[in-house]
Amino acid sequence: MKSSQPDPLSREQTPWLFAAAVVTTLPHTLQQPWWLSAFGALLFAWAFLLWREDRRLPGRWILLALVVAGVAAILADFRTLFGREAGVATLVLFMAMKLLELRSRRDATVIVMLGYFLLLTHYFHSQDIPTGLWLLFALWVVTAALVRLQAATMPPRENLVQAGSLLAQALPFMLVLYLLFPRINGPLWGLPADAFTGQTGLSDSMAPGNIANLVRSGEIAFRVRFDEALPARQQLYWRGPVLESFDGRTWRQSTRPANPERIEELGPRIAYEMTLEAHGQRWLLALDAPVTLPAGANLDGRLAALASRPVEKRQRLRLSSSPAYRLNTAESPLSLSDNLRLPANNNPQTRELARNWQAQANDPAEVIALALRHFREEPFHYTLQPPLLGRDGIDDFLFRTRRGFCEHYAAAFVVLMRNAGIPARVVTGYQGGEMNPRDGYLVVRQSEAHAWAEVWLEQRGWIRVDPTAAVAPERIERGIVDALPAGEPLPAFLLRHGDWLHDLRHRWEALNNAWNQHILGYDTQRQRDLLSRLGFAVDWRQLVIALGLACALILALVTAWSLRQRIRPAPEIRLWHRAQRRIGIHCAPGETPLAFAARLRAADPALAARFDPVVRHFMLARYAPDNPNSLAALAAAVKRLPRRRIA
Repeated sequence: MKSSQPDPLSREQTPWLFAAAVVTTLPHTLQQPWWLSAFGALLFAWAFLLWREDRRLPGRWILLALVVAGVAAILADFRTLFGREAGVATLVLFMAMKLLELRSRRDATVIVMLGYFLLLTHYFHSQDIPTGLWLLFALWVVTAALVRLQAATMPPRENLVQAGSLLAQALPFMLVLYLLFPRINGPLWGLPADAFTGQTGLSDSMAPGNIANLVRSGEIAFRVRFDEALPARQQLYWRGPVLESFDGRTWRQSTRPANPERIEELGPRIAYEMTLEAHGQRWLLALDAPVTLPAGANLDGRLAALASRPVEKRQRLRLSSSPAYRLNTAESPLSLSDNLRLPANNNPQTRELARNWQAQANDPAEVIALALRHFREEPFHYTLQPPLLGRDGIDDFLFRTRRGFCEHYAAAFVVLMRNAGIPARVVTGYQGGEMNPRDGYLVVRQSEAHAWAEVWLEQRGWIRVDPTAAVAPERIERGIVDALPAGEPLPAFLLRHGDWLHDLRHRWEALNNAWNQHILGYDTQRQRDLLSRLGFAVDWRQLVIALGLACALILALVTAWSLRQRIRPAPEIRLWHRAQRRIGIHCAPGETPLAFAARLRAADPALAARFDPVVRHFMLARYAPDNPNSLAALAAAVKRLPRRRIA
């Protein structure tokens, strides 16, 4: 392929650029629309075919048409050309198109620079260990492509070694920048509204099946490390949104402002550190009942801990809770009235059953006991596959299907209590968790999502009642797998495999947790703690000074090391220099061995006669290296020279 460019590429350089483009764009196929991946792959294949067959690259009008078509498709799909998703899609498209105009070193440099920038964009979607390993590999390949542009004849192995050497020299700078560059609070990419899409977790409403669907997810909701011993599993209720409004099918949070909580602690506090995954809501999912919260957090009046803003990145929090407590023994009449309200002409059988209990009971506590006994003794079943319910869903559940998940039991219990004149509400959150013996963290997954009830009793305030425990006590005591009936289909992550596989999962999750805690979790506070221990004042001026001094020191060390890495001469060159030192006469700059021998012959014929074998064997060793004996003959000739010095 001939080119009129002033600085054309060689055929040996182009494959490295293809490799750089592939490794930097390939992971984006997991995130971008399928049509964009297919279109990009088609452009890659076209460019590679043109290179392999040494054919002419497409003209500028064709490239312009492709750009217009690609940008129009991105605009139609994303409704914008700005923001994270649309911006990354545009960069991927331009990388593929740039390969179709790869004519000069200038075009090649654009591809390399674009590849370096695309490496950063992978962290917009994932910051886990596999992503980090892939990006290190991709960084190595892109750097090798850059080295290849500067040394077209370098063998591939040496090219990769040189790229690895450059990255190794950059590692100290990377470490210093990581430790000392001012940490930025907030997301990596703050412009678009789509930066936190795809997050899972509890909702601010609950309908039959919501939590059962969430339980099928094995994603980690949060991790907890307790300062002391792990509490009993029956105490591990992680409180989320409290739902008080009911329209006959769906439970929602009340819009009524709540009065501040009045918590009476009845036992010792439990202190712990929580690593909360991003879920896009304000709930901190603290252990019931939270009494000490992180800075900026508060309680919502219903004992749910809230952050000051949605949790859009992983957060590490210090909290303490009191599992034994009384809450709002003197509740406001408006709150009690709201927690008695039910839709009119709804679930008549449930209403009749509750009023019968109310009539025969001496106090509200007996009504609660009757309801729990009803769940315990009647043929109710705990299942992830409940049948569909009709208009009067609570009636259908209590008197016909009797098959449901925790949200069914919590909702039915609260409706029974309200019909019996007892204020009650639904609480959603998580219950339980699995201890990872490899790192000592309690892991709480989405599969531990749970719903329970709270009732208000005079002089006792709001108390927790979990009707699921009456139907399937194994759910609270040991976990969801033990509570479900034999033969019920389970998500793959809930299946019990061999001990070695279980241990392997623990090891992998502990490794991920260490990555999250110590690498991704190196935030502003941890940077302050580190710098304080090193004796630096924690402000941006001190950070800039420390960063500048550290980089200057590393640069000086790398420079000194580079200057010491002299090229070691070939053995025949070393012997030639030794021969000159032995006789005390040296070649002039630019003087050939034969010219040096002639000059020596004119000055001292006797010495020249003894030096001639050195010249002859040096010429053979230097310019006819195939003779294995020439180097040994040169060494012997040098050894026979006399040690003398002439003027």
